[in-house]
Amino acid sequence: MITFPYGISDFNHIRSKGMLYVDRTACISRLEAAGQQLVFLRPRRFGKSLLLSTLANYYDISTAGEFEALFGGLAVGNNPTPEHNQYLILRWDFSKVSGQGDVEQIKQNLFNHLNDRMTDFVQNYQALLKFPVRIRDDDALATLESLSSVVKNSGHTVYLLIDEYDNFANEVLVHDAGNTKRYYDLLESEGIVKTLFKVIKGSVSEGKISRVFITGVSPLVLSDVTSGYNVSTNISLDEDFNGLCGVSEEELSGLVSEVLQDCGLPDTQAATVLDTMRQFYNGYRFCADASFPTVYNPTLCFYFLRAYQKRCKPPAEMLDGNLAMDASRVRYIASLPEGGNVIANILDEQNPVVLPYLETQFGVEQLHKLQTDPRYMASLLYFFGVLTIGGTAGPLEEMKLEVPNRVIFALYVETLREQVLPDLADRRRVEALAKQFYQTADLHPLADYLETSYFKAFNNRDYRWGNELTIKTAFMSLLYDDMYYIMDSEAAVQRRYADLLMIIRPDQRRLAALQDFVMEFKYIKLKALGLTAEEVRAQSREALQQLPVVQAALQAALLQLKDYRRVLVEKYREPHRLHCLAVVALGFERLVWEVLA
Repeated sequence: MITFPYGISDFNHIRSKGMLYVDRTACISRLEAAGQQLVFLRPRRFGKSLLLSTLANYYDISTAGEFEALFGGLAVGNNPTPEHNQYLILRWDFSKVSGQGDVEQIKQNLFNHLNDRMTDFVQNYQALLKFPVRIRDDDALATLESLSSVVKNSGHTVYLLIDEYDNFANEVLVHDAGNTKRYYDLLESEGIVKTLFKVIKGSVSEGKISRVFITGVSPLVLSDVTSGYNVSTNISLDEDFNGLCGVSEEELSGLVSEVLQDCGLPDTQAATVLDTMRQFYNGYRFCADASFPTVYNPTLCFYFLRAYQKRCKPPAEMLDGNLAMDASRVRYIASLPEGGNVIANILDEQNPVVLPYLETQFGVEQLHKLQTDPRYMASLLYFFGVLTIGGTAGPLEEMKLEVPNRVIFALYVETLREQVLPDLADRRRVEALAKQFYQTADLHPLADYLETSYFKAFNNRDYRWGNELTIKTAFMSLLYDDMYYIMDSEAAVQRRYADLLMIIRPDQRRLAALQDFVMEFKYIKLKALGLTAEEVRAQSREALQQLPVVQAALQAALLQLKDYRRVLVEKYREPHRLHCLAVVALGFERLVWEVLA
């Protein structure tokens, strides 16, 4: 039975305990060729720490005797490079540096971490060091100068590995969005982060540090760091490393087959399991060339497969709680002056986000652009892992960004729900209404709530620019629940696009109470009705439904639904569970609908 290394990023532990290791060591020679000082950005929980642990074990002089045990049978074990086991490894992990307190406290938190790791370094390599290293509690930069000099004078050299280099600075910015002063103080002028990387640069130029490998999530800090450390090569968008972290479709297919075999289930179920995982966990591309395949989030895949292995069925919740932190990144963007519009537009899948290129300059001087420029916001969402490169679009073939999968889609929907319904009691009420709709297909209670409560949350600007997307987004934010449904906005149904498709998850189709839904939305401005808001509110739904312009919109929607129903009935073979609803919004005042007979 496969032992999935869920939450484990220690390469030595994984290999010595016989746990699953998805071999990425063939990239080591390419990493060496790419440069001596590399920066590699990937979203959270994407295997960056395991990559660093792999490099640490490969290059560490003290693990030379374990080389065959650790790397035997792996790609690099069969064809090692001359540099294996040639360095003294110094590792820092900035995710362990607290961003709490003022700048002086954060500086001390950073110094404490650096000194702790350098103390460990001295203890690990004591037999190889000919001179003592001076540990300066009040100045970790001086400690680094002493350590690197001692290593060089002892006839060795350092490979420096820095994990999550941007973590504590990002936390300062994202969780203190209304006050960027601490962020400025950390990074601008002679801020401690910039000074640290100047010292690293100097140690490299003096031959005391031979290689540096830096991982992080976003380039928020990178611009300021590289002004003092302008010698690194950023390989984050290099095609050669698109699949360096992540799981490929082929690899996942093999794992699914093994798990099904362990459960005593037929391999014919593999297609259904893979389809579910593909919709929820696939979709990440880390280079501009759309011919390169997308990859799966490894943490989410292992979360799913471990649950399946244990109970021989998928987990109830498709989003692992350890990934829920990514929602704070979406909320941060949504909190910016133009962020709400950016988030809403991302959900309009027929009009994708298109950029001439990804913005990568996010230094303190560009923070004002991040506050107001949708291009900067969308680029940052890419680095956070909640948008991905989907190819090109438009006459100029510009870069298209899209939501990678259903799990990330849920983060956007939840952000919108929290914005419109900040009160938890309101959200719980909506959940109850949604569950009622899932079972009865009766839209009346939900429509009443939208008319009396939800629509009132939209301001005048929203009203002016209201359209079908606005109404669709409202329904998505109220009905989205990936515990029961695979929900798709603008789902392709035989080359046409249904506005909203809610299909019961394969593993939940046993619940006879649940219903499938396909919805088509139309939006009519009050001006087109020739009525005021007060006049619309005063009339019954039955009377409004008979207005000629409303009837025309309903019939157009029903005509589209007929085509969708035919395709969906043929695919799912349960026509009695499929409900096709044509929904027409009259401004943000009333809703009328008709069910396809």
